[in-house]
Amino acid sequence: MQENHLYEYAILRVVPRVEREEFVNVGVILCDHKSDFLGVKIHLCQEKIRALDPDADLEMINENLKSFEKICKGENDGGPIANMDLASRFRWLTAVRSSVIQTSRPHPGLSKDLNKTLQQLFEEYVM
Repeated sequence: MQENHLYEYAILRVVPRVEREEFVNVGVILCDHKSDFLGVKIHLCQEKIRALDPDADLEMINENLKSFEKICKGENDGGPIANMDLASRFRWLTAVRSSVIQTSRPHPGLSKDLNKTLQQLFEEYVM
């Protein structure tokens, strides 16, 4: 029987005009410290962003989303945050901020298959 993994996840959002507080869900970050799992799935729907702000800088938004991926993967070109331990990276990624890219508060869950759970959360909240 497979072990249940206690994980945390947060929804990644784009808030093109921070002062209006309108957002589009664009991804999911999932972390299980015990099994050393930190995954992210991202999909930027440009049409939804443009509906909230026709002048949104999609290139800048896309570059910033790529940095979230690099940090999750611990890639060398992800900057100093990518070199932190897994728990610290997750906390940094999900820290409260008032910028164009934000996350929800982390939520807990149980999973027997973390990759499958990441995909399910992505389909439910983003797609």
